[in-house]
Amino acid sequence: MNPQIRRLFFVFSVLFVALVAMSTYWLWRAPELEARQGNPNLVVRQLTIKRGLVYASDGRTVLARNRKKKVQGNDWYLRTYPSDGLAAQVVGYSTIERARTGLEESLNDYLTGSNANLSTIVDRTIDKLKGITQQGNDVITTIDIRAQRVARSGLAGECGAAVALEPSTGRVLVMASSPTYDPNLIEKSYRRATNVQASCEPASPLLNRATQGPVFIPGSTFKIVTAAAALDSGRYTPSSRFTDRGYCIEYGKRVSNYSDQSGPHVFGDVDFSEAVENSINSVFCELGKKLGPKLILEYAKRFGFYEDPPLETPSEERTPSGLYSKGKLYDPDDPNAIDPGRLGFGQERMLVTPLQMAMVAAAVANEGRVMRPYVVSRIVAPDGGIITRTTRDEWRRAMKAETAAVLTDMMVRVVESGTATSAQISGIEVAGKTGTAETGRENENDTSFIAFAPAGNPQVAVAVYLQNQDGVGGSTAAPIAKAIMEALLRGVGN
Repeated sequence: MNPQIRRLFFVFSVLFVALVAMSTYWLWRAPELEARQGNPNLVVRQLTIKRGLVYASDGRTVLARNRKKKVQGNDWYLRTYPSDGLAAQVVGYSTIERARTGLEESLNDYLTGSNANLSTIVDRTIDKLKGITQQGNDVITTIDIRAQRVARSGLAGECGAAVALEPSTGRVLVMASSPTYDPNLIEKSYRRATNVQASCEPASPLLNRATQGPVFIPGSTFKIVTAAAALDSGRYTPSSRFTDRGYCIEYGKRVSNYSDQSGPHVFGDVDFSEAVENSINSVFCELGKKLGPKLILEYAKRFGFYEDPPLETPSEERTPSGLYSKGKLYDPDDPNAIDPGRLGFGQERMLVTPLQMAMVAAAVANEGRVMRPYVVSRIVAPDGGIITRTTRDEWRRAMKAETAAVLTDMMVRVVESGTATSAQISGIEVAGKTGTAETGRENENDTSFIAFAPAGNPQVAVAVYLQNQDGVGGSTAAPIAKAIMEALLRGVGN
């Protein structure tokens, strides 16, 4: 071959490869760039896409679907929510005027088929060339629809939230927030959707109280974190002895036991297991002072405190648990800036999300391992192919397996004969911990309960938190948690 022709062929080959590479690159980045440029036609264009459906874990119950409407001769696909808010805060909404929230926002690229997946890009391009309506991918969540209904029923009329996890995988089985709202009203009557009656002010029905805020004082449920630090550090054992006088002295003032202890307010000589069983504040106050806030917070961070909990929902809808000061996360270098006694039994300025505390219970159930929580099981292409599937992922280790085993025994005693007897399930051993936190306002406690079951072979870990309660965690939150566990373990529920 003539040398000049060879060189010319080589040049054209290089140019052709470069053209293909650049075309592929811009095709790949087109959805991202289109959104970034703020294209005014983007919203209208996405309305012509048949968004993927959102399902519960059974793959049959639809949580979000489409309603076709003719607009100026074009087919628009508007969102509708058959469950009327059953999992509203998780699924979120997708509207014309008010954008998106929840999974509708964070998974928008998948739901519109605009994700940068090679097979999706090819299919989308072919559909456009054929003039076929672009179709998004379906999302199968991990939400157990029966247990979700039980949780919503239990939370009805309350301001609170419930989360249930599968301890060995991190799979979110239940995520319910109350008060809730009907996402079908967001587009046509936003005021009606958000103007709900509740026992708290503001009601904030759009707020996912399970992951946002945080709005809950953990109270005695945090004692599991303190106990983990005490046991795992080797400084205490289940048989370590304490003398309960009904109070401890903190900065020259008495900090008394709260009235959710079973039995008298003064227990006298007790061991560590009895202190957990009866939720004795004075013991945990002394533990807080002996361990110091630095160690307790170190163990809290092992469970995931001070970080946004990893979940597929939008980042702005997830908030870290931890100490808060003036509305901001607070982690001072000076240990003297923290009241160690009150920190020990979950007061001070500690605020938590129910998701985080469900992760605490799940870590105890899972031999000290904290699994990455997830609410999306898989994403399925229109042709039935799997785009992505979530697998179990160990996020971190909170404590040794031996420590988790000891804590399990302690938490079983809480349910068998301590502050949470209302959570007992016939034939199933339950491990749990109650919480009742004073908010400074009369008859407005934050009450809570964390648990897992069966204790010997954990299948579910649950956390229930309620605001503005005049009762205690054992009588308010524990029965709701019990109903959720029964729904998941026995299929019992409405």
